[in-house]
Amino acid sequence: MAKSSIGRGLDAILSSGATDITSKDISGNFVVGAIAAIPLKFIETNPFQPRDTFEEEALQQLAQSIKEQGVIQPITVRKLGYDKYQLISGERRFRASIIAGMETIPAYIRVADDHQMLEMAIIENIHREDLNAIEVALSYQRLVDECQMKLADIAQKVSQDRSTITNFIRLLKLPPKIQIAVRDKTISMGHARALINIDDETIQMTILEKIIQQNLSVRETESMAQQLQLQKITSNKSTSKEELPSKYQIIRDTFSDKLQTKVDLKRSRNGKGTITIRFKDDQQLENILSLIH
Repeated sequence: MAKSSIGRGLDAILSSGATDITSKDISGNFVVGAIAAIPLKFIETNPFQPRDTFEEEALQQLAQSIKEQGVIQPITVRKLGYDKYQLISGERRFRASIIAGMETIPAYIRVADDHQMLEMAIIENIHREDLNAIEVALSYQRLVDECQMKLADIAQKVSQDRSTITNFIRLLKLPPKIQIAVRDKTISMGHARALINIDDETIQMTILEKIIQQNLSVRETESMAQQLQLQKITSNKSTSKEELPSKYQIIRDTFSDKLQTKVDLKRSRNGKGTITIRFKDDQQLENILSLIH
């Protein structure tokens, strides 16, 4: 009977002859589906990795932890050929292990096509706390564009509401400067969402500057966005109304004075128009008619 591996640590489990998780095939390569201590030099990074920036200080801290305790959570790789593997997920652990001077890293070995590679990389990364909102949005968009996945399927894969996925993707409609502010965490996703429904980029950029300069909260940003949007709508309505030339304003006012009631006069550019005479009751109507006669 094999001796129990409980309490001996991951390194002991990986090197134990009493388990088949490091079993190899006839060529001496690790079997797909196993957990194996794979030499770092045999692993290439994932071209589908949605993250392209890694905080150096955080990597150094992780590297120090790996020196002291080893890699606690195995990375995931796919087998490409003899002594050749490609990273699916766990790039931070992979990079930190190199910094720590490790020669091998524990890894799950899987088989995956390119779409599966992209899906698995995103699903793993999407749950990371250090992944910024724009990286998440770009990841979701790649699933839609490159893997032809529906939002409902994506939501199921990452255990999120469909509306949450939609809100992330909508961030990509914002101007580049605002996306950069979200990416760099100068503003939050809540601030960005308050700007999405504004269809005027000038107003969006004005509010962005105020968020940064005045350290506005999300609620304050939402209120400001609503006020500026309303001002724009009101302004557009007022400018869209054709101003009645002064000549016809005098005619309207003359009618109003003579009939002793409010008169509206509308005239188009081609000379056509209407005159509206208002009255409050039958008596006033009779008075108006008598004045006209």
